Amino acid sequence: MSLFIPTYFGPISQYTEIIKSDTITFEMEDNFQKQSYRNRCYIYNSNGKQLLNIPVKDKNKGTSQRKKTKDLLVDNDALWQDHHLKSLQTAYRTSPFYEFYEDDLLKIFNKKYTFLQDVNIDTHLFIMDALQVSLQYTKTEEYLVTTTEQDFRELVDVKNQPKKTTDTYIQMFDDKHGFIPNLSFLDLLFMEGPNAISYL
Repeated sequence: MSLFIPTYFGPISQYTEIIKSDTITFEMEDNFQKQSYRNRCYIYNSNGKQLLNIPVKDKNKGTSQRKKTKDLLVDNDALWQDHHLKSLQTAYRTSPFYEFYEDDLLKIFNKKYTFLQDVNIDTHLFIMDALQVSLQYTKTEEYLVTTTEQDFRELVDVKNQPKKTTDTYIQMFDDKHGFIPNLSFLDLLFMEGPNAISYL
């Protein structure tokens, strides 16, 4: 069993480990932390690295009480789905494989979500389906402080970049800005399509 935190169109480093796992468990009892892949991902546009962030409602703001990620509500008043979809279309519509996955992608951006965790599970299922990988997952029922299993929860931290050098692949704007490692898995998927699993 490998332990992960659900992410929003997670980074390549996370899916590199997910694909190697026999079974995966999602941590559902963690506390929400800002500036993590729980509610953000990074794509490559004509200006370089672009952040896509899901706004969340924090009822505990101004208090010392911590909020569990699974209880976090998405702030749909910000129309984040329209913004993210347009950003992806602008960045990748001329990429080799964007059109191939667009219909399934639209289902996520047209669906009304209440909880952030539901968005993250759906984006994970989208990626697994795109890779044609059948990998079941389970969910934790209590927070695991330590575990004898493989613990990849730290990959949710934006500052926790992989230490090993990653192989390059052709990116949309690498002639302008060079190769940008560990973007959202979408960047790899739209450029490599079914071959993305070989890269992993």
